[in-house]
Amino acid sequence: MALLSGTLFVVLGILVVTRGITDALVLIGLTVVGLAFAGMVAIIARAIRGK
Repeated sequence: MALLSGTLFVVLGILVVTRGITDALVLIGLTVVGLAFAGMVAIIARAIRGK
């Protein structure tokens, strides 16, 4: 989850700096959806490993 979250913030940072995203609502939406996806992947990975 940490790797996916870190990648998300790096990519969003690049998009903000290069003016790829100018709307705050889009930025917040992408952050929430990205963190939800990272959490879902972490839950599935934990279930597969059996812990």
